[in-house]
Amino acid sequence: MAVVVVVGAQWGDEGKGKIVDLYTQHADVVVRYGGGANAGHTLVVNGEKVVLHLIPSGVLHASTRCVLAQGTVVDPAVLLAEMDEITARGLLALSPKHVAGQAPGAAQGRLAISDRAHVVLPQHQVIDRLREAGASAIGTTKRGIGPAYEDKAARRGIRLGDLLDRKRFEPKLIANLEAWAPVAKALGGELPSVADVLDIYLAHGDRLRPYVCDTARIVADAVADGKNVLLEGAQGTMLDVDHGTYPYVTSSSTTAGGACAGAGIGPTAITRVIGITKAYATRVGGGPFPTELHGPEGERLRELGGEYGATTGRPRRCGWLDIPALRYAVRINGIGALAMTKLDVLSGLDEVRVCVGYELHGKPLSDLPFDDLESLVPVYETLPGWRESITHCRSIDALPAKARDYVTRIETLAGCKIGLVSIGADRAETIQLVPAF
Repeated sequence: MAVVVVVGAQWGDEGKGKIVDLYTQHADVVVRYGGGANAGHTLVVNGEKVVLHLIPSGVLHASTRCVLAQGTVVDPAVLLAEMDEITARGLLALSPKHVAGQAPGAAQGRLAISDRAHVVLPQHQVIDRLREAGASAIGTTKRGIGPAYEDKAARRGIRLGDLLDRKRFEPKLIANLEAWAPVAKALGGELPSVADVLDIYLAHGDRLRPYVCDTARIVADAVADGKNVLLEGAQGTMLDVDHGTYPYVTSSSTTAGGACAGAGIGPTAITRVIGITKAYATRVGGGPFPTELHGPEGERLRELGGEYGATTGRPRRCGWLDIPALRYAVRINGIGALAMTKLDVLSGLDEVRVCVGYELHGKPLSDLPFDDLESLVPVYETLPGWRESITHCRSIDALPAKARDYVTRIETLAGCKIGLVSIGADRAETIQLVPAF
């Protein structure tokens, strides 16, 4: 038995979808424990591209159960569209199965959704868009994720279980719209009416009813039964609401600690944490990004790496790998092994730079500071690049010597073993050095 947490070790978009898909072949249960449809996990299997926003990335493995846990915020419209698309493409069947005599809603099929997961509603999206149109915009995906988590913290949220009962849902919806109405008015916007939302979301609830259940029990039972459980995060460490570059962060706990609360298991159940890092760095939206490249080098990384958001299509900001930030992620998450993605994007460069520290107002720093990140000046170590394509390599020894040297140097600087190297988008374009389970 193993319970493995997979977290992003940068600003999100590290390639978690591919890594979770790879590791899921050894997992019995895959659990998405946080975030919402602001996440975009891209998988490429045999040349076919699949983009997931809510359904766990392990869904392409037919024997694995997929769980959307209570730490997530679920947009029912997005989830249902995603379910319909992947079913229509013949990638899998998501029809729930029931055991004779089992109560309705006690899902036994491939997909289980927590009755305690909070719902993203149209008013959340309206508020998000209005805020992002103003001077205080921080670069969200405008999917309503932040306002939904605000409702959760304010104890006025609506949960998926509420959509299954009109008598429970309607008064909560009325109260929720009344709470947001002054905010919308102050921002110069208008919220949908109760009639605009009520019947549509009750219908969404009816469609999702067979999948809605107590997912914490499913995860706990899997752990107790000695099964392999993979806990899948969204976004990345530097976007964590507590540990990230606040206020330019998401609204949830993206670190390994958030996996316990989000999935509903105790910390003693976790056996391993794997962090995902690109061979360089990217960021979407506003906020400090010390190693950002603004010229041709950044453009090259963006184009060769396909650095456009899977959720919004926005171009990602690109820069060199930030070692102090990576060391910080290793410490905050308790990462025992790193998976490095997109090493192939660095092929063709004469030199590759790595940030090994900073200067702040003329003073040297070796660690990421708490604030004033916008004033950081990165201090770089320059490493020799390699010209050869590496997408055909299937072992670490098959890599060009300078590419191997780069991987080894990052291990040393980060103080953490690299257990996997991705050298292409496809599932097969991977060098696995240490098994996840």
